[in-house]
Amino acid sequence: MLLKKTGFPEEEELVLCTVTGVNPHSVFCTLDEYENKKGMIHISEVAPGRIRNIREYVQEGKKVVCKILRVNKEKGHIDLSLRRVNEAQKRNKLDEIKQEQLAEKIIEHVARQKGESPLALFNKLAEKLLEKYNNLYVAFEDVADDKLDLSIIIGKKLASDIKELIKQRIKPPEIKITGELKISTYETEGIKLIKEALEIAVKGGVKVHVGEQLKGPV
Repeated sequence: MLLKKTGFPEEEELVLCTVTGVNPHSVFCTLDEYENKKGMIHISEVAPGRIRNIREYVQEGKKVVCKILRVNKEKGHIDLSLRRVNEAQKRNKLDEIKQEQLAEKIIEHVARQKGESPLALFNKLAEKLLEKYNNLYVAFEDVADDKLDLSIIIGKKLASDIKELIKQRIKPPEIKITGELKISTYETEGIKLIKEALEIAVKGGVKVHVGEQLKGPV
């Protein structure tokens, strides 16, 4: 990952870790997002209940999502928990990591095509975009939806190339809303008015399905 967070993580934060060592009563990890800072999972925080063999749950080299329990900045100690991360939290964190990796691949692809350093291009974008966005993927969603212009950061030509690739690989999130709507009117030309209202809705991108035949004076 090109994105490396500085400093220490916050308590309760979810982090992606790589298991580096497994002892009978503890697990040692590096925090992938924090310049490989090191943390420890006590056996009591690996899984609920009694653990007979800790290696049934973790092995060296395995990627795990952990929760930050305590941080001692003076000693550099970080206590982690594996068992306090539920499946939904784990899935959301891994999805976030995959999205950020996709954003980084887009940057790497364009940088190599232009003979530039991927890290230099990443840092140039991150310096400005991470002031407003949590990660580059979220910023790229706005680029895909024509809500963000990157040319003010990296120039028109490079921004155009990145935007083209973003639109190929990232689709703006869609929200689907369904429901039933009952429309009635006592106007003389009620049917005509309702039809005109529905036509306006359809032109605005709303899909309309009429469940019953319209009744009333024509």
